Amino acid sequence: MPLLRFPSTSPAGRLVLQHGPPRYVRTPLVVAQRGLATAKPPSSLFAPLDTFPDRHIGPDNAEAAYMLSKLGYDSMDAFVDQAVPPKVRVASNAITDEEIKPLSEDELLHRAKDLGRANKPFKSYIGMGYHNAVVPPVILRNVMENPAWYTQYTPYQAEIAQGRLESLVNFQTMIMSLTAMDIANSSLLDEATAAAEGMVMAFASTAQKKKTFFVDDGVLPQTLAVLRTRAKGFGIRLVIGDASSALSDEALRSDLCGVLLQYPDVNGQISDFAELAKSVHSAGALVVVATDLLALTMLKPPGEWGADIVLGNSARFGVPAGYGGPHGAFFAVTEKLKRKMPGRLIGRSRDVTGKPAYRLALQTREQHIRREKATSNICTSQALLANMAAMYAVYHGPNGLKRIATKVHGLTQLLKTIVEGYDFKVTNGQFFDTLTLDVTGAVPSADALHASAVASGVNLRIVDDKHVGVTLDESVGPVDFLRLANVFSSAVKAPAVTLDNAPVSHLLPGVSEGLTRTSDFLHHPVFNRHHSETEMLRYIHHLQSKDLSLVHSMTPLGSCTMKLNSTSSMIPLTWPEFGSVHPFAPADQVKGYAEIIAELESDLNKITGFYACSLQPNSGAAGEYAGLSVIRAYHESRGEQHRDVCLIPLSAHGTNPASAVMAGLKVVPVKSLQDGSLDLADLKEKAEKHKDRLASFMITYPSTFGVFEDGISDACKIIHDNGGQVYMDGANLNAQISLTNPAICGADVCHMNLHKTFAIPHGGGGPGMGPICVAEHLAPFLPTHPVVATGGEKGIDAVAAAPWGSASILLISWAYIKMLGGQGLADSSKIALLSANYMAHRLSGHYSLRYNNANGRVAHELLIDFAEFDKSAGLKVTDFAKRLQDYGFHPPTVSWPISTCMLIEPTESESLEEVDRFCDAMIKIREEADEIIAGKQPRDNNVLKNAPHPMSVIALSEEEWKRPYSRQKAAYPAPWLHEKKFWPTVSRVDDAYGDLNLICDCPSVEETAHDYA
Repeated sequence: MPLLRFPSTSPAGRLVLQHGPPRYVRTPLVVAQRGLATAKPPSSLFAPLDTFPDRHIGPDNAEAAYMLSKLGYDSMDAFVDQAVPPKVRVASNAITDEEIKPLSEDELLHRAKDLGRANKPFKSYIGMGYHNAVVPPVILRNVMENPAWYTQYTPYQAEIAQGRLESLVNFQTMIMSLTAMDIANSSLLDEATAAAEGMVMAFASTAQKKKTFFVDDGVLPQTLAVLRTRAKGFGIRLVIGDASSALSDEALRSDLCGVLLQYPDVNGQISDFAELAKSVHSAGALVVVATDLLALTMLKPPGEWGADIVLGNSARFGVPAGYGGPHGAFFAVTEKLKRKMPGRLIGRSRDVTGKPAYRLALQTREQHIRREKATSNICTSQALLANMAAMYAVYHGPNGLKRIATKVHGLTQLLKTIVEGYDFKVTNGQFFDTLTLDVTGAVPSADALHASAVASGVNLRIVDDKHVGVTLDESVGPVDFLRLANVFSSAVKAPAVTLDNAPVSHLLPGVSEGLTRTSDFLHHPVFNRHHSETEMLRYIHHLQSKDLSLVHSMTPLGSCTMKLNSTSSMIPLTWPEFGSVHPFAPADQVKGYAEIIAELESDLNKITGFYACSLQPNSGAAGEYAGLSVIRAYHESRGEQHRDVCLIPLSAHGTNPASAVMAGLKVVPVKSLQDGSLDLADLKEKAEKHKDRLASFMITYPSTFGVFEDGISDACKIIHDNGGQVYMDGANLNAQISLTNPAICGADVCHMNLHKTFAIPHGGGGPGMGPICVAEHLAPFLPTHPVVATGGEKGIDAVAAAPWGSASILLISWAYIKMLGGQGLADSSKIALLSANYMAHRLSGHYSLRYNNANGRVAHELLIDFAEFDKSAGLKVTDFAKRLQDYGFHPPTVSWPISTCMLIEPTESESLEEVDRFCDAMIKIREEADEIIAGKQPRDNNVLKNAPHPMSVIALSEEEWKRPYSRQKAAYPAPWLHEKKFWPTVSRVDDAYGDLNLICDCPSVEETAHDYA
């Protein structure tokens, strides 16, 4: 923290506490303006003392006034007037406490508890890719509920992210081992979108020449719906049928790029696909397999019978159902496909001293970086959930997983034996945990059995009027099993099943010998060490200690909005009333969720100025894709399906053009002017040139250069005049709330990053949510779902597996909005703008601010250019970023949107003290650069080039040190570090070595043998 000087007496005789630099004073009178329970008298005896805005917004009234004065303003309104263009300002009363009434933290938790009770606590055996997971308490408390894990950012800065990188390598290794595949990524959004990625990968493997993708009719219905959406954009022909017979058609084979199989399938059937895989390969196509991790502890893994791509949902490894998510999907491929695999890949490398280190491997392979040449727009994953699943495997180990699988399978065998005794017929000959039953020999119809189930507080899968499905899982205990079994006994009026009369000695295996797994799995040391809670707890905290997160200091990543993820908004997330709900539970059992969803949709519509909302997209990039797909559906409804051109500024995030390509659009870039603003003349020229085919225009506001552009309304009008629709990227919505909105700017649709603006934590690289809000004319086209009714009457097919995406984390954004209320939301945006402009003011004269508006103001973030240091000192922007790690800060966004720049976003949650501390660090680093410029430090061996400095480097002997600066300067360049120091755990990571030597699994027994030496 900044140095606090001894109190002194001011001329007025008041006690003053000085902070420096810069100096500002805090007196008892000033502190009282803060509005905290300890300082501000309540409005009445009954008024709550735990109001949320005072806890969420970092700067108090005095600090805000101080920042305003440094910028030359005497009021917040005067400042905002110069930062946001008047022509797009909304009325000051657009978002008020009357519109969104604020709740105190305690009031919010009471309301959440009431709504949780409105969700009926039925036990669901619906299956269809979702299970009731058992979350080990040591993982629940120390990972899922731990801000040191959930407030981390994506591990682009490897030196301060070794803990979660190691855990994600554990996840990759777990997937590779269980599936018997060569390489796996570090998670995708959900099983359905992972299947869509597999389909497109198969399509791309034929150079997009073969366009037929075959889907077996045992695939999950939600997966099929997502495939339909994705196939349309790429022009892929989907064929659905029985893969065991249909693939003999030579006409189909000649155009075949891939086949998707479910193993076990939606009905629980386990089929031997080995010969089918050979047939698919002989046609030059890929075999894509959706599977279940727990089943693979017993079943022959797909990698052993010919799969090219294996995917699925890892959530049954210790992640709550959560009404559909978030869940970490997995995705594994053969060696020959590894450089085409979508998503993030973690690899083993080394640092500059030769010490082993993990890093994001092949970062330039990330599809969205390829912009309009991409075939995937993935920009995030489900890192937190992947880490939970990995920890689950570490905790249980291979033997523990086998025990769990054996129990689940055994209970399924027992249920089969019981129900067959009542003349229910099991239709799937081989099974792991799922039975599909023909009920006609026992009861009049499936409805009769469902009625019996509901009376017992049980949900079975609805198939048709003659069949039901039932899926068991780890959570089923003796009481649960008896209740389930007696649903069937009561339906046929048979005596009740008890533990004493259950036929446990008459069980027959549900898997044939030829499909039984014989290979070992998870033999790596990490999966065979940490099985006591003591060891597991220490392992979790050991990894946690390596990672810098919001528990340590601000994370000022531009365009990422790393604000407070409040404890009060996180608490309901792990309540069983919300966590244990199946996404396909009947509507009358989820009234609490329904009310939360309806309120969140309403509030987001108020904030954006739009008419309707879809909460289904489960990432920002998925929101882009959904919004553009809705626009395409709108044009098609008007007989204008030929409209397929999308105009996108060159400054746009790479996911924008990637999403456009996925939606079947052709990207035409639009130039920017020297001052960073959109080139309206170029936009007009291209809109008019393509007016007969113009579908859409994508724009981010404020721009990715950190400025509110004056011409936004003019740009939107140009598009509308030429028949197109305007898509606004909501990545920077935090700067808009109550000041402007997408609708008044002229947009037709926008997505919102709930993991940015609305406080869902980033989780080390996911989860996220990217809902879209739309104008009234687009509402009929919002995404639908094949199982649960949602979306518009002319809606596009699903874009995510679950009806409301990662529904459980919607609670966080709902709570955030409800606790801030209208005025709190407005104040948050204003302070976000103020902090960024104050930071720009403090850094002026030290660094070059690349862009600002005509009034000299930036928006909620600022772009600093480091190009000048390359010639004068041989320093790159990366050198400054790595040196910031030594000062205890996560670097801002580096080399984007301009390669020589940093994009800095402080957010409203950081106090003035923390903002000043960051500025002090940046100014001190500038002084260190000046020493190099002046020749006082060599260009190739200095404190920036050698940064960061982990403890292992500081501990080098005098002979090994060989640096022209002291250890003190390397590790403790600022006074506050003596009190609070975060140590990077490795030196600068060697990216080139990691890409040349791609190793993406855990160290072997031999490699870790030194641990026991």
